[in-house]
Amino acid sequence: MQKKSISSRAFWLIIVAGMTTGMGNGSVFGAAMMCLLGRGPFASWGGEGATAYDPATFTGFIDMAMIIFGIAFCIILAIGLKKHDALENA
Repeated sequence: MQKKSISSRAFWLIIVAGMTTGMGNGSVFGAAMMCLLGRGPFASWGGEGATAYDPATFTGFIDMAMIIFGIAFCIILAIGLKKHDALENA
């Protein structure tokens, strides 16, 4: 029986830890942007229903940034674990 790779054994860890860390950093990015720009460039706050995810609104831009940061961190974590597995099994 062949041993599974580290990244395949840690699939849910990659998803949960990557999205949690990435979305946390995305919210910090949104807070920094709010302090720097304010809401001026956005026509609407967009805090209710589907407008909360519309990138043309202020809240939607921050929510989309959080999702993008989360996906990016999942990819970074998966690449790191894949490289670690390659070094471990070399």
